[in-house]
Amino acid sequence: MNLHLKNKRALVSGSTSGIGLAVAKLLAKEGAEVVINGRSQTRIDNAITSIKKDQATARLTGIVADFNDETSVRSLIKQVGDIDILINNVGIFKSQGFNETDDADWKEMFNINVMSSVRLSRAFLPNMLENNWGRIIFISSECAMLVPEDMIAYSATKTALLSISRGLAQVARGSEVTVNSIMPGSTYTEGAQQFLKERSLQENVSEQQLAEEFFKSTRSTSLLGRFTTTEEIASTVVYLCSPLAVATNGATIKADGGSVPGIL
Repeated sequence: MNLHLKNKRALVSGSTSGIGLAVAKLLAKEGAEVVINGRSQTRIDNAITSIKKDQATARLTGIVADFNDETSVRSLIKQVGDIDILINNVGIFKSQGFNETDDADWKEMFNINVMSSVRLSRAFLPNMLENNWGRIIFISSECAMLVPEDMIAYSATKTALLSISRGLAQVARGSEVTVNSIMPGSTYTEGAQQFLKERSLQENVSEQQLAEEFFKSTRSTSLLGRFTTTEEIASTVVYLCSPLAVATNGATIKADGGSVPGIL
C-alpha cells in the first residue's frame, strides 16, 4: 500500500533502538525524510547504518539530545526546523516499589516521558496548523491502563500522554492535523531481550520458557499470547502518519495484542 508519505519530513524521538528505530525504518521505506534522535552520536550513527543497510537511498539525519535537559531539547528543536510528522517516542522506565520511588525518580520520568512530548509538540504544532497538515503520534503503553505495582510512576506518565494527545487533537479541530496515541503491549525490544536473557541465566531456564510463563501469569489477559515485535507496532504508527488515516483523530489505538480487556 502506498501511504503517500514521500517527501514528508519526520522527527522520531528516541529512535536509535526499539519501537522508535522500527518506526524510523518504516517511515524511511515509505519515502519520508527522517530525523533520527538518540543520546549519543554513536547510537545515532549505528541506527543510520542499520537503516541504510536495507535502504541505501534512505534520507536520514541525526541529532543528539538529552530529554532530561531543557537546553539540549531547545537545541534539538532549533536544529530540526520544520517537520510534517512528530513521533513522541522517547521514554524511560524503572521497576521498583512505590515507596522506593523517590521524588527525583518521579521528576526524571515525567521530565523525559511527558515533558519531552509537551516541548516538542508545542514547538512543531503551530507550523503544522499553519500548513494545514501534520501528524503527531504519542507512544504510550498498555501500562497506562494495566498498572503494574512496580511501575506506578511509569504508568502515570503513559496515562498523562493520552490526555495530552486528546487535548491537542481538539486544539487542531477543523484542520488536516491529526493527533493520536498508540498503546503498545509487551514488545520484544532490546530491553525485553536483555531482561529475558538475564532471568534465563539466573533461573537456569530457557528464554522461551520465561516468555511463555510471562503470558500465562503476568499478562494472562493477552489474546496474542506473545510479545509483539517492534515492526508490528511500527506498522500501526506509520499508517496513522498517512493522509489515508485522516479520519482517525484524538484516538488511543491499542496495539497491545488484546492485553487490555474490554471492547474500547
